[in-house]
This record gives sequence, structure tokens and C-alpha cells, in this order.
Amino acid sequence: MIDGAFARWLAARAGQALLDLRAELGFADTGALKSAGDKVSHDLIRTELAKWRPGDAVLSEEDEGSRLAWAAEVNAEAVSRLAADRVWIIDPLDGTREFAEEGRSDWAVHVALWARSAPSPHGLVAGAVGLPAQHRVLGTDYPPAYPPMTVEAATAGTRVIRLAASRSRPPVFLSDLAEDVGAKLVPMGSAGAKIAAVVTGEVDAYIHAGGQYEWDSAAPVAVATATGLHASRIDGSALRYNEADPRLPDLLVCRKDLATRLLAALQRHSG
Repeated sequence: MIDGAFARWLAARAGQALLDLRAELGFADTGALKSAGDKVSHDLIRTELAKWRPGDAVLSEEDEGSRLAWAAEVNAEAVSRLAADRVWIIDPLDGTREFAEEGRSDWAVHVALWARSAPSPHGLVAGAVGLPAQHRVLGTDYPPAYPPMTVEAATAGTRVIRLAASRSRPPVFLSDLAEDVGAKLVPMGSAGAKIAAVVTGEVDAYIHAGGQYEWDSAAPVAVATATGLHASRIDGSALRYNEADPRLPDLLVCRKDLATRLLAALQRHSG
């Protein structure tokens, strides 16, 4: 199975396991549901990667020490992935808060592949974002068509930009930026769900500047760039993955026709 199709299959498998777990445990104990969700999805993905891609390294949010930057102290897993030619970057359950809330569908499973030989700066060569509660998987093997323009954009006159925003931790400057560019904020859950909404055209852009790690954006960025969207740091520099320090604290994903305008606004407001 080629890597893109494998990523899609793996995201779908993990997503179904999470739906089954939700149905089994219910929502009475949200803490237990969150912990079980992280473990079930992580264990499933790790098991399948060990079986089908045994020569590849893995960086998963749920790995012990995954948030530590490799520096002086020896971290065998970090050393392995930094020397590897292929690394799977995994978020087994993106949006545990939303996963544990009955009726919410804005949570995701992220499966991405970084390769040293990739021609792009970000190095991502395959990826899939599973949206289990929405019954869909977005993947690089069959990237979605470039999102259609909004009604506002297609009509002469003012354009209302829709910006996906965190429900709980939006960047402090985002309201001022939205006012500056004539945008409205659309609150959503997980990072994967927000970038997926840009990919499908439900929103026009997603800006984050509150601290994230590589697994929060790798798979969604792989799909977004395969779709033809813009993806960068908020200063316009390239997103880079499989770095010694897995922190990747900010990003902009948007329609290409909005990139220059939003990057200029970010210069004014992100400080």
C-alpha cells in the first residue's frame, strides 16, 4: 500500500476505534474517556506502524518524552528519528476536549509522513486527517479540490474573511486582526478540524500563535498544501518538521489569494 493510502487507512482505523470507545464508555466520566481515547488510538497506530512500516521512525504525541527537545541528554527515540530518512508524525487524538463532549464532531486523528528526500521545505510527503464523527478522511492520496470561493468573495463588493479560531485559547491579537482585515471569527475545536475546514472551504483561514507541537499540524498541513493552500509560520517562513525541538508554536493556513494580506496584518498585530 502506498504511503498516502496507508495514512488514510490508518487514520480511518483509529477513528473507528475512537467512535467505538465513545459508544462503549459514554460521557459520564470525561477524564476517563479522554485518557482511554489517547491510549486506544496511540496503541492501534503504533501497532500498525510496527507491522507495516517497521523501518520507519515515529513521533507521536503520546510517546514518553515526546515534548522534550533533544539536546545534551540522550533520548534514544529522538536520536532515532533525527537520523531517520522517514518519520511518521502522529497525533492519535487531536482535540481530546471535544472528543469527550457529547455531540461534538470537531476532533481528529492525524497521520503524517516526513521524508528526508522530500522536495518541499516542510518535508511532508503523505498525510491524512481523520474526522471520525464527521465520517470523512481528508488525505494526500486524493487531495480535495481547491476550496470554492465564498459567496461574499464571488460577489462584487466587500469580502468577509472567515477565520477559524480556537474555542478556548485564541491568540490575544486575533480580534484586533479580524477587525483590521474585515474578518469574522468562527470558533472550532481541534487544530485538525480547523485546518480541515480551510481545506473544504468552510472557512478561509486559520491562524494560531498560542503554542503547538509538530503533531498538531503535520497531517493537516500535508493535506492543505497538497490541496494548493498556503501554509507557513505567521512570519511567512517555512514550516519545518522532524526538528530536534518538536515545538512548532504558530502557523497560518489560508487560501493563497489571502496569504499576502493576512501575513501583512500579522506583522502589524502579532508583535
